[in-house]
Amino acid sequence: MNLRRKAVIANEEEIRRVVQRIAHEIVERNKGTTDLALVGIRRRGVPLAERVQEAIRGIEGVALPLGVVDITLYRDDLRTISPQPLVHSTELPFEVEDRVLILVDDVLFTGRTVRAAIGALMDYGRPRAIQLAVLVDRGHRELPIRADYVGKNVPTSRKEIVEVEIVEEDGVDRISIIEPEEEER
Repeated sequence: MNLRRKAVIANEEEIRRVVQRIAHEIVERNKGTTDLALVGIRRRGVPLAERVQEAIRGIEGVALPLGVVDITLYRDDLRTISPQPLVHSTELPFEVEDRVLILVDDVLFTGRTVRAAIGALMDYGRPRAIQLAVLVDRGHRELPIRADYVGKNVPTSRKEIVEVEIVEEDGVDRISIIEPEEEER
């Protein structure tokens, strides 16, 4: 199947503004930074969590604790992705108990990734609350999960792909909608 970029919906500057807004919303909703910690979902959620951490440091002068969660073993499609999936470590250099964890990811789609991340976090203790921050919410939920902080709501069809590129992983900051090219008959 061939794919083509349909539209770029956010560039580097727009992503920077979105991250800054999310950081402000986190501080405002939680009335400061007491007992907060950020947790990035491994791959693109991690650099996004680092950016939110830096933005909050600029707002409040506080560096929130930052962790990384790997959801590989918590996926409900584990048997279909690979006979031997590559598992990375979960790194939570803080106590989870009685904290408010801000889970950070790039795209919220079906909700299955977030469900897996929550399952992984609960194995480390019982947080007071888990809030979700995403760069893009594209809809099409299969589970009753919603984000507390959303950078962009992007209505999509199920056949479209929301591609988030982050400079730390991909060399560029960009959000695009990709769609399959129609095959000629």
